[in-house]
Amino acid sequence: MLNIILFGPPGAGKGTQAELLIQSFGLKHISTGDLLRNEIAAGTDLGKEASSYMDKGELVPDVVVIGMIKSKLDAHKHAKGFIFDGFPRTVEQAVALDNLLNTYNMPICGMLSLEVEKPELICRLLNRGKNSGRSDDQDKSVIENRINVYHEKTSPLIEYYKKQGKHFGIQGTGTIEDISVRIKKVMKQACFDKL
Repeated sequence: MLNIILFGPPGAGKGTQAELLIQSFGLKHISTGDLLRNEIAAGTDLGKEASSYMDKGELVPDVVVIGMIKSKLDAHKHAKGFIFDGFPRTVEQAVALDNLLNTYNMPICGMLSLEVEKPELICRLLNRGKNSGRSDDQDKSVIENRINVYHEKTSPLIEYYKKQGKHFGIQGTGTIEDISVRIKKVMKQACFDKL
């Protein structure tokens, strides 16, 4: 089974690249952001709780996210693999995800880390906010806080996956197609036996 973490700061293009990987490899997409936004749109208690964190650019509690991921795995037991987009974001979440995936005997193959500079991220997110209606993409101070939280909380993940030999940095600028080619090249190097 091919399990990939698509990693990078908000606005790095993870969602776009995940869609291309889904088309190319037939994987299931687990975007915790999308799962949470669906709950918010439905007005559930979970959605209201998640919204209170997301509106401030903060992370949603781990126990909520792990439960949602387990449900998604259970709903797609015969999938070829999964792309994890937006999770894990902390070492604690990575350990919890590893523990969960080990119970299914389907470990992470690699972390593909999209690398984009902060000014480019802010520009991308503000532009996305104009079209998407997402409140967390329309306020520059919230965007900057999200990027800062990413660097403070998630950068240790790079070391976590480097120690496992599973971290692969990928330049996240250029055309969508250029970035996609870079990702597929790295996947073939990192996960050749799983493709």
